[in-house]
This record gives sequence, structure tokens and C-alpha cells, in this order.
Amino acid sequence: MKVVLQNLTKIFPSRDKKAGKEVVAVNDFTFEIPDGKLIGLLGPSGCGKSTTLYMISGLQKPTSGKIFFGDDDVTELSTENRGIGLVFQNYALYPHMTVKQNILFPLQNLKGADKMTKEAMDQRAHWAASLVQIDDLMDRKPSEMSGGQQQRVAIARALVKMPRVLLLDEPLSNLDARLRLQTREEIRRIQRETGITTIFVTHDQEEAMSISDMIVVMKLGVVQQIGKPQNVYDDPVNLFVAKFLGTPPINVLEGNIKGGKLYIGQDAVLDVSAPDQEVFVGIRPEGFELDDNGALHCKLSNVEVMGRDVSIVSTNPASCNPVIRSIINADNKVDITAGEVRYSLKPHKVFLFNKETEERIRCEVK
Repeated sequence: MKVVLQNLTKIFPSRDKKAGKEVVAVNDFTFEIPDGKLIGLLGPSGCGKSTTLYMISGLQKPTSGKIFFGDDDVTELSTENRGIGLVFQNYALYPHMTVKQNILFPLQNLKGADKMTKEAMDQRAHWAASLVQIDDLMDRKPSEMSGGQQQRVAIARALVKMPRVLLLDEPLSNLDARLRLQTREEIRRIQRETGITTIFVTHDQEEAMSISDMIVVMKLGVVQQIGKPQNVYDDPVNLFVAKFLGTPPINVLEGNIKGGKLYIGQDAVLDVSAPDQEVFVGIRPEGFELDDNGALHCKLSNVEVMGRDVSIVSTNPASCNPVIRSIINADNKVDITAGEVRYSLKPHKVFLFNKETEERIRCEVK
């Protein structure tokens, strides 16, 4: 099911009646979500991603704009008539019901032409439970299950209606690190098997990038960038997007362009085809190469061995962060007693941003 958002806006009235300033939670969001894709809505707390999800679900009404499921305008349609499956952060299972009863509940409320026989409901419930691999837990109650198992029940309950659109609101945030990894892989598998258009809200960029066909990065209600995860990582449109994506995060330094050269402090590190100006320089952790003759000088602080990789922690007076973190192959040997480390930079891992607007400066870097 294709989902189309047209100029979607949500404005909340101010809680302070004296100040009278409204809060724009989502501002003029226009996007077409292709049929059968998994889309990640990504951004920090308060960016408007959950509000967008709630408007798509019908739990909140847009201040302006339209929502279409396929060719159907569902903007004014009630939640129960939109054909959605919704999974919340807290699972929202009924504690007095068994797993089977929780999964059956949405089917038991169907009326009219959609009403199902008991046998058909049982078959559908077992299908949904099997899909999320909890078919051997049907007689348990939520209190007898782990967090990951409860999450699977919530997903099965959302899928059992065969929804046109599946909406997931921070579904993994209550799980530990290992379970998060396992469950997000399960969500990706289930989405591919069912082909249901899925919208996944998260503040965890690694989570969004790992399972999404496309990501939407938001800030203060405004869409910053939309694209395939790797494309957004490799080609950020502004400093906010560059800083938000990536683990470890991008290193940001103050720089100057003079006479076709990019300077970080006194070091001329690269050639650039841009006018003279002060800039922010973003360098991905994997954009550094150890080089005894490298142009960039940094003070060596620490070396952290991480198995196949080594993380070098260093400092530079031009850095906007307390430290610079570079990731290199563990085959490289670093002399911790040297006190200094020198780098050459990979041009395609270096991004320049306007010092005032923080927008990306598009120019050749070599």
C-alpha cells in the first residue's frame, strides 16, 4: 500500500497562554512512501517523528495537509477504519489474557462483512504467531514472558488483521542490546515476507540504517533529508544530518579555505575548489589514514583495540569535539609513546559546511 503525505502539518497550542506561542511539531511534510517498503522516521526527541506516525494512524488529526493510502484520502478517517497495525513502545498487551487471546482480540472485534469464523480466527492467530516465532507460547500470559517475547506478541497482534500499513513506534527501546539486534532483524524479515508497507519510528540511527529501505531525518518538525541509508550517510545535506548519522559520530573541526587549499589550523590538508571562507570540516572516523608524512597533525591520547579495528583517540586545537576519534585497520601499528599522530585524509570522507548556515558546501575535494 502506497502512503502519500501532502503538506502535512501539526501545530499544538502553547501550554503557556500568556506567551501564546504555538508549537509546530510537524511542518509541511510531503513524502510518498512506496508500496511494500520499510521507511525509518529518524531524529532526536521532539523532532516530530512520533507525531507524524500518530497522524498517519489517525490518533492525531493534522492541522493541515492530506494523508492518502493508495488513492484513498484517509485524512478524516477514524483509526479503526484505516486498516493499520500499530505497535507501541510499551507493547500495550492485556495482562489478564494469554498470548493467543491477545493476538485474537483484534479479529474478535471485526463486524459485518469482515467478521470471521472461530476456525478462521484460530488459523490467522497461529499464522501470525508462527511468523514471529512464538507459536509454542500461545497459552502463556505476558507476565510469564521476556521483553523480547512480549514485543513479538505485540507485532503478531498488529499483523493478524493483515493491515494495509504497519506502524512501529520505537518498538525496540525497552529491549537490551542483544535483543534489539535480534528483534530488528526479525522485523526486517517479517516485513519482507509479508510485503506490508511499514513505517518505523526510532531515535537510534544505527537501528534505522540497518533495516530501512529509506530513512527520513527530521529536526524540530522539519524534514532535513530523505534517501537510502547509505546515500544519506555518504552525502549529508547539512551538518545536522552528518552529525546525527554514524557510530562513532563524525569529527567536526573548524577550518579555512585559502587559495584553493583547505586548512585545519596551520595544516593544509586537501585541495578544494571553493572560494576563500571559514568552514566546518566534517571527517568520518574511517576517513583518516595513518601517514608519517600526513598533513594533519594531532596529539595522540589513546589507542583502543576493538578486534578487527583500532580506534585512535587524539586531539587538535581546531576540533569542535573534545577528542578526534579515527578508525583504522588493526593491522596498523601505532606507537603510543610517540605523542603525536599524523594523518592523510580520504577526500570522499571529508565534508565541508558553511560556518553560518551549516549547509553543505558542494565542491571538489581532493
